[in-house]
Amino acid sequence: MRFTGAGAARTVTGSCHHLEVGGARLLVDCGMFQGGAELEATNRLPFPFEPAALDAVLVTHGHLDHVGRLPLLVAQGYGGDFLATEATAEVAGVILRDSAKLQEEDFDRAMRKARRAGREDEVPPPLYTPAEVERALARFKAVSLDEPTRVADGVVARFRSAGHILGSTYIELTTPDLRITFSGDLGNHESTIQAPAAVPNECDVLVLESTYADQTHPNRQATEEHFLAVLKRSFARGGKVMIPTFATERAQQVLYLLDRFMTSGAVARLPVYLDSPMATRMTRLYVSCRNEFRPPIMAELAAGTDPFAPPTLEFTVSAAESKAINGVEGGAVIIAGSGMMTGGRIQHHLKHNLWREEASLVIVGYQGAGTLGRALLEGARRVRLFGEEIVVRAHVENIKGFSAHADRGDLLAFLEATRARQLLLVHGEPAVMDAFAAELAPRLARVRTPELGVTIEL
Repeated sequence: MRFTGAGAARTVTGSCHHLEVGGARLLVDCGMFQGGAELEATNRLPFPFEPAALDAVLVTHGHLDHVGRLPLLVAQGYGGDFLATEATAEVAGVILRDSAKLQEEDFDRAMRKARRAGREDEVPPPLYTPAEVERALARFKAVSLDEPTRVADGVVARFRSAGHILGSTYIELTTPDLRITFSGDLGNHESTIQAPAAVPNECDVLVLESTYADQTHPNRQATEEHFLAVLKRSFARGGKVMIPTFATERAQQVLYLLDRFMTSGAVARLPVYLDSPMATRMTRLYVSCRNEFRPPIMAELAAGTDPFAPPTLEFTVSAAESKAINGVEGGAVIIAGSGMMTGGRIQHHLKHNLWREEASLVIVGYQGAGTLGRALLEGARRVRLFGEEIVVRAHVENIKGFSAHADRGDLLAFLEATRARQLLLVHGEPAVMDAFAAELAPRLARVRTPELGVTIEL
């Protein structure tokens, strides 16, 4: 059995794992690299395998860093299915369509600047077009949780609930030689809305994410109390409260708690703007599903109540509606993407509000190295937005417990349950991976952190 790290290899994003089992060639996830310009350039490198030779592609969940390069597989000759849960296919549809749209907009913007400088040839085209996204989405084939699915001769997969986002799974593969489990992204068992991951079966080899292998998240009660305290302080200042979020899971967590706090009277009923077309579509998808949530949320959905709709919520879908928020007097909550502030509408709100002392920036998610979000989290006093230098006077608050990722304790519990003797650490920053690997090495037969494009024998 041969494993090749084709993504999330000593980095956090771009999850993509190639597996050769006998004569079968399988791929688990095919995500986009996200972060600084150098990392994102990796998306344009050739795959370290031949897409047309793949027998099956298995998808753990719908986040862009797990599905963002699927259209490239189809464009380069892959003719099979993308096996995933039905909810993952729905989430991937929203995310990939939005990705193609944003790439076209970025390309058009870059070309306008390039034409003025006579450098049109220097602008790379989008990774894929909306039409190529639709061809990829047509390849999705729904699988049932916990049911054995034949993916190649002698190879059976079971998709198990990962508790990360809607539809998320980890994948247990049984092959003629080894049992190998791919964790995908495991969920935080202290999540406000998502039910915990299913307990895994034993395996021989575990491919484990390590995003938060060096951290322990606050418990759910502490996180919610922290968020409430931050909202009270922010509301008291009277300015805009900007909450950059990922469209999937994080936006819904924030909406759920805002609804709870406002309905109970714990905070004032300030206007709440969900300024993200993708998060709007995703929130409506969350309302249509209820079997993955914690019991209180399942009960609300079963009763016909929308737990993700604060009483003052407004969906600002169009660009004109988004711009109109700048003219709103007094305090308001603005929820917008992107989660790491590398693009999207949140950048416009930052431009208009970061320099205001009464404004607040509430960070509720992971901020990758090299991103604007990481710079602000680390205390940057000046940033550049749209070619303009902006002084940072707004109050920056950081709430760690909202993470949808497993923390150190969750990862160790998952590893222990699998009783794996070989471990491959993926989806993490190198320093975190290396420290975690060193700690675990005495307890396991072998621990490795695969390099990008390098093939190893299992």
